[in-house]
Amino acid sequence: MNYSYELKDLGWNEILNNCFEPFAEKGFEVGRISAQYRNQYKVLTTWGEIRALVSGKMRHNAACRSDFPTVGDWVVLEHCGDSNGENDAQECLIQGILPRKSKFARKTAGRTSEEQIVAANIDTVFLVSALNQDFNLRRIERYLTMAWDSGATPVIILSKLDLCTDVEEKIIQVRNIAPGVDILPLSSATGEGIEAIFSYLQQGHTIALLGSSGVGKSTLINVLLGEEKQATKEIREKDSRGRHTTTSRELFLLPQGGIIIDTPGMRELQLLGNEEGMAETFEDIYAYAQSCRFSDCRHEKEPGCAVQKAIAEGKLSPKRWESFKQLEKEVQYIARKINTQEQLAEKKKWKKISQQIKEHYRFKKQ
Repeated sequence: MNYSYELKDLGWNEILNNCFEPFAEKGFEVGRISAQYRNQYKVLTTWGEIRALVSGKMRHNAACRSDFPTVGDWVVLEHCGDSNGENDAQECLIQGILPRKSKFARKTAGRTSEEQIVAANIDTVFLVSALNQDFNLRRIERYLTMAWDSGATPVIILSKLDLCTDVEEKIIQVRNIAPGVDILPLSSATGEGIEAIFSYLQQGHTIALLGSSGVGKSTLINVLLGEEKQATKEIREKDSRGRHTTTSRELFLLPQGGIIIDTPGMRELQLLGNEEGMAETFEDIYAYAQSCRFSDCRHEKEPGCAVQKAIAEGKLSPKRWESFKQLEKEVQYIARKINTQEQLAEKKKWKKISQQIKEHYRFKKQ
């Protein structure tokens, strides 16, 4: 049976309604992307779950990957009738994407600096990190930086509580690198700490689960759904790590209320050229830097450097400082690369326009 959905349950609001009005007047429908399979999308609508393809016009006008729909997007649909395919799902063409209020994005793998949007229109990002041997503060800092850049509110989930013997010590370590961020230790296996998540599960509220492979994202999804929707595997004995099971992003409606997006574990997590997330994640370092004697202090051996003083006094961890420098260098490199590419694209565009003008006048003279 193909169940219909209430738009409010999917996260619909007045802002989206105002954006969609011009399309509604032309007879278009609206839906929310719940999954993507190669070039085909699964979309939740008021008349049920449908399959959709990007229209030829939209594909032609797309300049980059971020111009295509992703999981969590609200899309403008042109209804194309019924399909004889699986579950008798209806088929539609996607003619546009409504404005995204937030997006979790990373740089695509390889030499390009193109943006890959992992999930869109998120209210809260659950950053899942395991408390066993896979626990890594530097990785949490990287995820946290990207979460602040997304426009959503980060919450740190410390999973596999039942496999940890020094929980309080690790919570303190995380709190030191993420002041003001909610930290929820829990165990999906025993159920301990799960109730703390329920306050985030509200009608129309969208949560994205992000983290490395094997930290327990799919297991947590199954616990919240109350059924085995996502495949899971036992952890490896040699290193206590879970095994990669989720291979695609998918959006689920929770029985408690709210929406949750599961994502595959990310082996490569490269930042984009934004500094907003750095300022939030490393607020303490930026605060120390403002107290340096010189405004152009490089925080190395300059006299009156408040950053080096904080490190010497034990207020700032040397490892955290090294992590900051590495991420800052990465962000600045990507920003320069993006600016160069934008300048080349702009130059190419005006060269093409100039050629078209010349051809136009050449034709007139003939």
